[in-house]
Amino acid sequence: MTPNTIPPITEDDIANYLANTPDFFVRHAGLLGTVQLTSPHGSRAVSLQERQAELLRDKIKGLEQKAVEMIRHGSENSAIADKLQRWTSELLLTRDPRELPWVVVREITAQFQVPQVAVKVWGVSPEFAAEPYAQGASEDVMAFAASLTLPYCGGNPGLEAAQWLDDPKAVASLALIPLRSVAAPQAFGLLVLASNDEQRFAADMGTSFLERIGELTSAALSRLRPEF
Repeated sequence: MTPNTIPPITEDDIANYLANTPDFFVRHAGLLGTVQLTSPHGSRAVSLQERQAELLRDKIKGLEQKAVEMIRHGSENSAIADKLQRWTSELLLTRDPRELPWVVVREITAQFQVPQVAVKVWGVSPEFAAEPYAQGASEDVMAFAASLTLPYCGGNPGLEAAQWLDDPKAVASLALIPLRSVAAPQAFGLLVLASNDEQRFAADMGTSFLERIGELTSAALSRLRPEF
């Protein structure tokens, strides 16, 4: 190969050489003090050691922020678990099955600060058939509840279930949670959570917690069913 055909040394060649020659700066220690880099925190030049220290500080700061976020999420999850436990305790302490739907609504409102909550059940035992929560669900609503495999979250496009709420016109977002018993997977009710905040029950939100609420509510209200 003639000198004219020797490829020029590139930045990648230099970077690879330094990466694969860890003792280079041991043999040329004086270079560490003379290499000047631009600081990301201003236009001034800094030494290689200073630049490495800045990178390390930035990395530590990023780790500290992640730790703070983890602690915050842990605290939030703990608070939610406490609220869920208090809500469940109220359901377990309710002896009269007739009162259970009212307890569900009252405690979700109180524990989770949901502005409006409503529930309807159908196919209940005859002794509960005259209760307000056992009336007013149309065939369309029953079919809609049966079609839900996960809670519906989103806006209120004139859904019939929204009319069960005290102030349907104030609703900006809804969560509709089907109620099912283990013995009969067909939906026997619908739990409605509503907010005047359109992001509270956004269409793209996760539904794991709402599913848990639905499971607990279904288990409690199964006491109203003939097969219980």
